[in-house]
Amino acid sequence: MAPLISADDDGDQVLIDKNLFVRTLVLNRPRQLNALSYQMISKLLELFLAYEKDDNVKLVIMKGNGRAFCSGGDVAAVVHDIIRGNWRLGAKFFHEEYILNYVMATYSKPQVSILNGIVMGGGAGASVHGRFRIATENSVFAMPETALGLFPDVGSSYFLSRLPGFFGEYVGLTGARLDGAEMLACGIATHFVPSERLSSLEAALHKLDSGDPGIISAVVDEYSVQTYLKGKSMLHMLDVINRCFSRRTIEEILSALEREAVKSSDDWISSTIQSLQKASPTSLKISLRSIREGRVRGVGQCLIREYRMVCHVIRGDISRDFVEGCRAILLDKDKNPKWEPSRLDQLNESMIERCFSKVDDKEWEDLKLPPRPFNTACALAKL
Repeated sequence: MAPLISADDDGDQVLIDKNLFVRTLVLNRPRQLNALSYQMISKLLELFLAYEKDDNVKLVIMKGNGRAFCSGGDVAAVVHDIIRGNWRLGAKFFHEEYILNYVMATYSKPQVSILNGIVMGGGAGASVHGRFRIATENSVFAMPETALGLFPDVGSSYFLSRLPGFFGEYVGLTGARLDGAEMLACGIATHFVPSERLSSLEAALHKLDSGDPGIISAVVDEYSVQTYLKGKSMLHMLDVINRCFSRRTIEEILSALEREAVKSSDDWISSTIQSLQKASPTSLKISLRSIREGRVRGVGQCLIREYRMVCHVIRGDISRDFVEGCRAILLDKDKNPKWEPSRLDQLNESMIERCFSKVDDKEWEDLKLPPRPFNTACALAKL
């Protein structure tokens, strides 16, 4: 293996392993569970764009150092910017991240993401848009944004809405955690490889001189194994999930779950209700609408909408739940956020509608997606 080198002279948050026609990018903030800083996002975007033009690069591999692939974006840093009165710095962070997501979703070369650990929020955006997503027995996937006063972003309104039935609404609204077998079963992962085989798999991939997805898939298949859902997997509850999470509003989803709870003593139903009741009411409402709109939109359209939404959220146009959620969960860690509005019935349709409109600021602009050499239809093929 070639020696790992830093992606730039100022730090080692992204390491690069060069092997013939393969480049391996290693997210390297293990103490922060590889949370994406602005520096990391900018460097990844620079590298992906450079590799796309480089005929000597056929394949890009991404993985994380330590027990996480990536736990998400470094939103605590964004919150500090907001508190200091500079929401535009936060907007710049999300702008760069969403452009990276779009480049990955429309990438003309295969991306293999090795998800051997925690994959949450921005970590999903940095992997699920790629062609190959490898889960292991150590994988843990979640979109926990509604508990932070945010919403599932990074293009997740595109990929969550394309999971079986209404499983994406369930995952996005509750922050439910999936293991590797569940990731494979619902389509978030494309392969399941035991962690003990990862080194051999990487060595085999490093020898490739082709970017042909069929050839890459055949190599990964050699190291993949069949995996089975656990007895209490939430995917066994898909019929119930579809009945409840297909409802039009959050209130109707909760009512449907409560009716199911009367008929069943299953702990899963009560814990699902509790997860929804603990989440930000504002986040729940805008998240449900976002995922529903994602069902009929392309990945680029989803990212443009999500950028509008995130700018409203960090500006506090409807509520300041994002700052409060990050305080309670990430900073003070008292796990007792005080949401405002505190109840679903305090949110009217015009408040929600505002989150999906252009920001009323003369210096603000919609997300401008870069021209891509590949048709966005390739994003659909990956999922």
